[in-house]
Amino acid sequence: MVGYAIAAGLGGLILGSFANVLVHRVPKKESIVRPGSRCPSCGTPLAARDNIPVLSWVLLRGRCRHCRAPISVRYPLVELLTGLLFALTVLRIPNEQDWIAYLPLAWVLVVLAFIDLEHKILPNRIVIPSIGSMAALLGVAAWLGPSELSDWGRALAAGAASFLAFFVLALISPRGMGMGDVKLAAVLGMALGYFSWPDVFVGFFLAFAAGAVGGIALIVAKRGGLRSEVPFGPWLALGTMIGVLWGGPLVKLWLPD
Repeated sequence: MVGYAIAAGLGGLILGSFANVLVHRVPKKESIVRPGSRCPSCGTPLAARDNIPVLSWVLLRGRCRHCRAPISVRYPLVELLTGLLFALTVLRIPNEQDWIAYLPLAWVLVVLAFIDLEHKILPNRIVIPSIGSMAALLGVAAWLGPSELSDWGRALAAGAASFLAFFVLALISPRGMGMGDVKLAAVLGMALGYFSWPDVFVGFFLAFAAGAVGGIALIVAKRGGLRSEVPFGPWLALGTMIGVLWGGPLVKLWLPD
């Protein structure tokens, strides 16, 4: 299993590099295919040696080889985080068949979290396809076993319930809950509901708790106020991944045998 985790982590580093492309281009409605990777400051195409995840950024000391403009620390951070989540997913989820759904989930959540942090949006271009993809991949995972198709049915029900609950919250407090969060809740509800209903509660409880703490910290740091718009997507992603990776033990603490 450790060997699989290492391989997944390395794959995550590579896919983290592509995640950076989406974080940079999707909010600008640019193509994610063409042109190839280039310096965001001078536009010079990047050579293969400058596209090695994390290592290139370190060797270049965080600057473009050509114009010496600083390269955001977000680039290696996204790559490292994706690699770490891929490795943890393989280590924490025992059913190998389920990896086909939860590895893409980890990647998408990294992309959406950083887009929301920078632009305060959760683009339909990513969120809406993720709803169908998550439903399909969980269905394939359940069909392959050892999970039951009933687990897939519960996941779909949890996704619908989560969407409805967040939609109601958005109607009650539109400043605190955007429609991007509502649509993303469908994806996250499916991911958590595939394991159990208590996992859904744990994941969203952690998301709201982390969001509250983060909002208070922002206010204390005088970087925001009571009326500031704090992106909720990163907290939803955090709570969901904790629920996916450690939901079982947390549920047992909440509902001991």
